[in-house]
Amino acid sequence: MATEVSPDPPSLRTGRRERALAQMEAHDLDILVLGRQANIRYVTGAPQLWIAGTRPFGPMCVVVRATGEIYLNSTDDEGVPDEIGRDHLYGLAWNPMTLIEVLKHIDGAATARRVGTDAITPTFAALLPEAFPNADLVDGEPAMRTARRVKTAEEIAAMGPALRVAEKGLAAAVAELRPGVSEQTLAGAALEAMAAGGVSTPATQDVAWVTSREHPWQRGRGEVGPGDLVALAAGALADGYVAEVGRTWQAGDSVNGSTRELFARSDALFDKMLAACRPGASTTGLLAAYEEAGEPLPPMPVAHGLGLGFDPPVVSQTLSAAGDLDRLEAGMVLAISGYVWQEGIGAVVRRDTVHITDDGAEVLTSDPS
Repeated sequence: MATEVSPDPPSLRTGRRERALAQMEAHDLDILVLGRQANIRYVTGAPQLWIAGTRPFGPMCVVVRATGEIYLNSTDDEGVPDEIGRDHLYGLAWNPMTLIEVLKHIDGAATARRVGTDAITPTFAALLPEAFPNADLVDGEPAMRTARRVKTAEEIAAMGPALRVAEKGLAAAVAELRPGVSEQTLAGAALEAMAAGGVSTPATQDVAWVTSREHPWQRGRGEVGPGDLVALAAGALADGYVAEVGRTWQAGDSVNGSTRELFARSDALFDKMLAACRPGASTTGLLAAYEEAGEPLPPMPVAHGLGLGFDPPVVSQTLSAAGDLDRLEAGMVLAISGYVWQEGIGAVVRRDTVHITDDGAEVLTSDPS
């Protein structure tokens, strides 16, 4: 069965584009040259080819502030919105000078004063001044980060498919959890369920791990044993948007008093983290929640932004110590991670996708159990 590639809905792409243009105005950018996949989809609404790993910067999309015109690197118009005409599409080229010639003929290129890029390589740092002879090349990524950090109502709705698929993947892994099963089998069950739900590109592949009873922050053995606490997490990338959910289950044995107490500690920590998710609050409140709950901070981030990929902020002890502080705003969507550990028992890990509203935190994920 053939599946047609369609652009994002008009209201979704229009709202995002307005935010991007507003940030171009705020950062005094006449032209924005984009190479990062998520940024390109954000302003164009055209689905991008997902590839594993990173790729070097190239001028794949150009936004002109004065006119709102968008130029897109594409070999055809499949999935390209109608407002981006065929005359605004340009093809792939191995020779970077071919791309520079295209940029030279974009309306406003010759007179632009400030041109931002979301990344750069030495080659294009040397060549872009030929396309924009009167412009200063500046960092355009802060403008895109600011635009993307707060989600529109349409974006929140667009995250729904990723949320539901991630939950189904996690539920499939839970259904396979039993003593003797391997971490790889659990991961395979989750990924298979997500693929059946239409998502063949998981946001994360570290799906299942047996928590260590001897050392915090570490894995146990790769095969699940009776009574082991097993952390399961699923991240789905659907329609460009990412959602994450994670829970911990005990394998085999019924939960005893000590283990039940550990789960209660996890709930208490998570309640404090959710209370810290309010507009205007510093992201350090998410770190302080661990101290208030009497739990040591994990070495990994305790929260990170979600959207078209991963958005700011990233909240960790290391960044906080370096002075990289941030403020939470209504409209942000975060993946919040709680981690508690007890020697001889293991760890309870919990992760939820959380929408920060004017009234506080709204948990978008549900418990798949």
